[in-house]
Amino acid sequence: MPDQPEMTIREARPGDVDVLVRFIAAMAKETEGKSLGMELLTRGVRAIFEAPEKGFYMVAEVEGSVVGSLLITYEWSDWRNATFWWIQSVYVKADWRRRGIYRAMHDWVHAAARSRPDVCGIRLYVDLDNEIAQNTYANLGMVRAHYHLFEIDFVYRT
Repeated sequence: MPDQPEMTIREARPGDVDVLVRFIAAMAKETEGKSLGMELLTRGVRAIFEAPEKGFYMVAEVEGSVVGSLLITYEWSDWRNATFWWIQSVYVKADWRRRGIYRAMHDWVHAAARSRPDVCGIRLYVDLDNEIAQNTYANLGMVRAHYHLFEIDFVYRT
């Protein structure tokens, strides 16, 4: 196994927009075979920085280069009178996978969420065919929920 990289996990900044857009577009193509509209995606990423109540991005840096990212968005739970943090748009550059990048970001998110009384848990969704990701999440202590996801997508009409 390669040496564990020395990395920094931090909240993304507006200067990270270009790399976030590239990562999210690559993730959509890789996991779902979707080509995203880059102008629309760029506006969507920027919207997080312009309205932090929507969520925040995390990045993993190694030697000053961003090698992984994820998005946290919020879901209110009336059952719990608290908020779930949703992990979305997870991406780690191919040559950095299986080297602890996602684990470090996940651990940061988990610790931050656990430290806040207004956060009741962490959720994410994963493609049904992405067994590697499913195993990763299970190995980090996440359990399969008993929900199915339904949607009506007005933009990509899937």
